[in-house]
Amino acid sequence: MAAKVQYWGTGRRKCAVARVRLVPGNGKIIINNRNFEEFFPNRTSRLIVQQPLELTQTMGRFDVLCRVQGGGVSGQAGAVQMGIARALTRANPDLRPSLRKNGFLTRDPRMKERRKYGLHKARKAPQYSKR
Repeated sequence: MAAKVQYWGTGRRKCAVARVRLVPGNGKIIINNRNFEEFFPNRTSRLIVQQPLELTQTMGRFDVLCRVQGGGVSGQAGAVQMGIARALTRANPDLRPSLRKNGFLTRDPRMKERRKYGLHKARKAPQYSKR
């Protein structure tokens, strides 16, 4: 039996981590064993996820199987986007410059700032009155 060709990529954004697997297929996107449209009902999130595939014109060539955990909706969408981009570079190294130029391979370093003592949140201070 021949081994199935598959390409892996890991994407992270904020607290979300996505493990993406590209398998030659007809363009199905499955995230956490759920359909893509069902997992991301928001159209903006769906566009973010599909950007690397549209840029490289590989929309109908690969099935995307993904496990994503942690973070919120936008963080998960960004993590899946990065995972797909990394897997595409494994599949075809010639795509790397265009993906890099559009910023799909750059890890977004912005994280939630930690809460400091004496404050309500990271920067929100209790109301101040002189007397």
